[in-house]
Amino acid sequence: MKQTNIFKLIHMIEQMNNANIIRFTKSFPYPLGISPILVLNELQTKGPQKQAELAETIGYTKGAMTNIAEKLVKLGLAERLYDPSDRRTIRLQITTEGEKALSKAQSIGQEVFIQLFEVLNEEEIAHYLLIQEKLVRGIQDKNI
Repeated sequence: MKQTNIFKLIHMIEQMNNANIIRFTKSFPYPLGISPILVLNELQTKGPQKQAELAETIGYTKGAMTNIAEKLVKLGLAERLYDPSDRRTIRLQITTEGEKALSKAQSIGQEVFIQLFEVLNEEEIAHYLLIQEKLVRGIQDKNI
């Protein structure tokens, strides 16, 4: 593949991602980006966790995780749980409002992707799926 085609492909992927982020942000009623939503999903899936554990699992720095946790707590989407036997041990837990926000994010995200792929016919979707599967296998094989 020519290098110019790779750069063109990268540019097209960025345009698509940016358009989807804008669409999502306009529809989502909470002042959050994708990072806090990923944290909420992790908390809902695995239960209360230490911020350091969350940072490592999701791939954020401890500082970034502190900012995300603070924002989630301020919005009432998560709460801090203090260990009665060791007050230094603090876990973050999703709240009922956080579960509602996560559900809304998932619903909007699904709708954004449905709208994105509406322009493709069944054959194009099948071909695109094969390409994505091949790319994922390539990443897995290289442990990227």
